[in-house]
Amino acid sequence: MSRTQWAALASVVLALLFAGAATVASALSPEPAPAALAAPAADSADAGFARDMAVHHQQAVEMSFLVRDRTKDEEVRRLAYDIANTQANQRGMMLGWLDLWGLPKVAPGEEPMSWMGMPSHGPSHGSSHGSGHGPAGGDGALMPGMATAAQLDGLRAASGRDAEVRYLKLMTAHHRGGVHMAQGCVDRCRPGVERDLAQGMVDAQESEILLMADLLRKRGATP
Repeated sequence: MSRTQWAALASVVLALLFAGAATVASALSPEPAPAALAAPAADSADAGFARDMAVHHQQAVEMSFLVRDRTKDEEVRRLAYDIANTQANQRGMMLGWLDLWGLPKVAPGEEPMSWMGMPSHGPSHGSSHGSGHGPAGGDGALMPGMATAAQLDGLRAASGRDAEVRYLKLMTAHHRGGVHMAQGCVDRCRPGVERDLAQGMVDAQESEILLMADLLRKRGATP
């Protein structure tokens, strides 16, 4: 082996030795991990969003199962399945965070949307609103976009194209309310997985609103 080849081999060996030493040193003296974020307060945007959006998602799942059993249209059934599956999973994540934070899933006496600095009642996003976290009474709804009891009864009684149109209109309003709430978390929640999830909700639900508008037009209905 020539002198040049020996020099090159020696350089490679030395580089490997230095790399190994650096790896061992790093393993023996790891950098301290950043301190874990403290759990948010019960009245924080993080906790309020998790509680309110879990309730909001539950109704979307319910409506999606209702329409799935009332139409044979594959486009609507596929959309309903995607919404039910996605929002059920997201709801589980938000309830799980509340458990990890040691916070209640229900806040008696606290108005929904108070973490956004706004009351839940009053006309918004195509629905009337009530207060509290329990089931909507009469024609009252809980939060922006949520269907009233009468609207849910109408969906249960419908079938075929009528059920499809009712579902698409109700879910469009529901998504608009959901986007409004999720954007509230993007603007107010702490940086991290919850705020990232909220941004993902905004992006996904805005896309689905456009899809539902197309599906409504195909059925001769106004988006």
